[in-house]
Amino acid sequence: MSHLTAENKKQLFNTYGGAETNTGSVEAQVAMLTERINHISAHIKTNKKDFNSELNLVKMVGRRKRLLSYLSRKDINLYRSLIEKLGLRK
Repeated sequence: MSHLTAENKKQLFNTYGGAETNTGSVEAQVAMLTERINHISAHIKTNKKDFNSELNLVKMVGRRKRLLSYLSRKDINLYRSLIEKLGLRK
């Protein structure tokens, strides 16, 4: 998996946010965090002593958890469809 490029971000925002410019939607933010979490997880598996990246990974997981919690309170059906699309275990 490669690092997120501008094209990848636009595609994520199109898919989950509805438009390239809709970068603030909860769905788009969760999708982008999930991509970054997957990328950093792969990095940490090969670089076990990179503690800075590990700390940032924990912070991103917490941010994604808070966003998903907010989404589950606001719209449970959208929450369920999003975690299904992203393949998250919940």
